[in-house]
Amino acid sequence: MQEHNDDVERSHGFGDLAFAQIKGRQLGAMPRNYEVWYTYASGYHAELSDAINVILSEHGAITQEQLDGVYEAHLSPNRLTDKIDVVGNRVMDEIEQVMAMIDSAAGQASAYGNDLAGASARLAAVGTPEGVRTIIETLVRSTREIEANNKALEQRLKASRSEIQQLQENLDAVRTESLTDPLTSLGNRKFYDQAITKAVALANKSERPLCLLVSDIDHFKKFNDTFGHLTGDQVLRLVALSVKQNVKTQDLACRYGGEEFAIILPDTTLRAAVTVAEHIRRSVMTKELIKRSTSENLGRITISLGVAAFKPGDTVATLYDRADQCLYSAKRNGRNRVVCETDPEAEMLDVKVA
Repeated sequence: MQEHNDDVERSHGFGDLAFAQIKGRQLGAMPRNYEVWYTYASGYHAELSDAINVILSEHGAITQEQLDGVYEAHLSPNRLTDKIDVVGNRVMDEIEQVMAMIDSAAGQASAYGNDLAGASARLAAVGTPEGVRTIIETLVRSTREIEANNKALEQRLKASRSEIQQLQENLDAVRTESLTDPLTSLGNRKFYDQAITKAVALANKSERPLCLLVSDIDHFKKFNDTFGHLTGDQVLRLVALSVKQNVKTQDLACRYGGEEFAIILPDTTLRAAVTVAEHIRRSVMTKELIKRSTSENLGRITISLGVAAFKPGDTVATLYDRADQCLYSAKRNGRNRVVCETDPEAEMLDVKVA
């Protein structure tokens, strides 16, 4: 109970600091201003803190307009959509400029062709060396102009290719951000939905093995109620770290929601998937949780895991349901264990335990 009170007092301290910043800098006490300064005070968003520190170091103060910019860049729910729109507009502008240059080059090539045709007719009619020389000099000038224009177009196309490649990398980074859980750096629910759909479709088509592992932190709600949500966030990061340390590059680890994680294991048999689950379970269990504010040892946490293997004709829902039933069977039978669908415990799936 004391630990919970500590976290409450800590959150109140962050709130006091946030209001002090708002009042001291003569800013409006709007919810978004409070959110920015509370996040700054907590220190859990390094990029936001760096952005504010840069503004303060350069100007000695921060205006409402600058604070709005920080919010839009780091906290606004619409920031990812806006980033995608900006990159998309830049790509379209670049393409339009290139197309305009290509149209211009095509017009110049057509004019050059007309010059050649006209020169041929004039050569047939001219009767003096001076007249031939004049026609040839005109053709040489036209040829040099078209060569210069083609060289400029080539350079512009190279520059555009580089620019579009950079924009594509920016767009990929935004897409990755939109599919990443900010707290754990694992894939988020949207990423899971996309990945499992592709994995099940591929397994149905190729008949290659596929397993799904779902896990849940034991007694997480009680832990949150006892020690506070800030410490609960540290627990989620700890579990995510254990997951990352025990999966391969091909495996797809996600935060499914709340304290539940899901790991998609392509080209993995049920036995191998159970081994992965056991490694994760043991890794979590061996880590000690230390409260940052007091350096107090809060003991260890455990997780329960369920594992299911793809069967011909499975859908995303049927595969997940079997893994989820195994998870709750593990929780019902003592927690801190792995249950797969071939285990005897997995037969008792009538009751779920929170």
